[in-house]
Amino acid sequence: MKKIISLLLAVMLMATVFAACSSSKTDSTESTGAKAEADAGKTYNIGICQLVQHPALDAATQGFKDYLTDKLGDSVKFNEQNANGDSPTCTTIANQFVADNVDLILGNATPALQAAFTATDKIPVLGTSITDYGTALDISDWTGVSGFNVSGTSDLAPLDGQADIIKELFPDAKTIGLLYCSAEPNSKYQCDTISQYLGDYELKTYTFADSNDIASVVTSACEEVDVIYIPTDNSAASNTGIIDNIALEKKIPIVTGEEGICSGCGVATLSISYYDLGTATGEMAYDILVNGADISKMEVKFAPATTKKYDAARAEALGIEIPAGYEAIEVEAAE
Repeated sequence: MKKIISLLLAVMLMATVFAACSSSKTDSTESTGAKAEADAGKTYNIGICQLVQHPALDAATQGFKDYLTDKLGDSVKFNEQNANGDSPTCTTIANQFVADNVDLILGNATPALQAAFTATDKIPVLGTSITDYGTALDISDWTGVSGFNVSGTSDLAPLDGQADIIKELFPDAKTIGLLYCSAEPNSKYQCDTISQYLGDYELKTYTFADSNDIASVVTSACEEVDVIYIPTDNSAASNTGIIDNIALEKKIPIVTGEEGICSGCGVATLSISYYDLGTATGEMAYDILVNGADISKMEVKFAPATTKKYDAARAEALGIEIPAGYEAIEVEAAE
């Protein structure tokens, strides 16, 4: 009899344990389901700080927004701010994003990235249209991965390839002028680097502080050189009209670091697609926000392709024959 009672008690105990386990499993399943439902209803708030409005940066921002909107629809919201070329304004914008506790910050151009990086060490910060992250973040032993809350995409087209364009189009040139804004360290980096590939030419450097002195600096350059090279410089991109008026009158051709500047004042460029660059940055943002990727371990990405391009009207005006292998920059129709 005792054995029967013991057996019944054992069966009852097992049933109780099984029921508890089943309950725990059900609770866990319901909890996971609730979490999935909560994630599905989440809205991702992204702050975008763009240094200045010009075609290259505009295209990068648009590519970034289009990718995330396509993936997340109404679940992503953008607070897009333009600093109008003023670095202190970038700081104000970044600090406000931090105060708003956004889920991610996009810094479009170096000062915007630097401002966001300074403002927070917690919120993920992605950069785009950044030439060199080591220079931008003041990291001397840059390896391609930051180790902290910053990553992004670089707009650096191969500088040896840009030097090759100068050699190909202007084999008889003697003096090359390197023109950039002294306030943009990435522009200096590009000009210092491309100098290594232009050893057969005499090189002269011309820097301007801002739009107030660009006309006088460009005028001096045009009186002393045969060709001007302008890197991916935001200040130059915002003042191509001034540069173009002077250089065309002086019959001095300009090779540029990207298509937007080329269409404004240049003859030829080895360029990337800034829209595609923005799209690649959007992919990184999605991986961080939705898949939980660790930004501190994400390698900086580069544009997948480069294209030789030229401005047909300006080449004709300067009497420059463009060889095969160059693609004409599309001219926007007047409204």
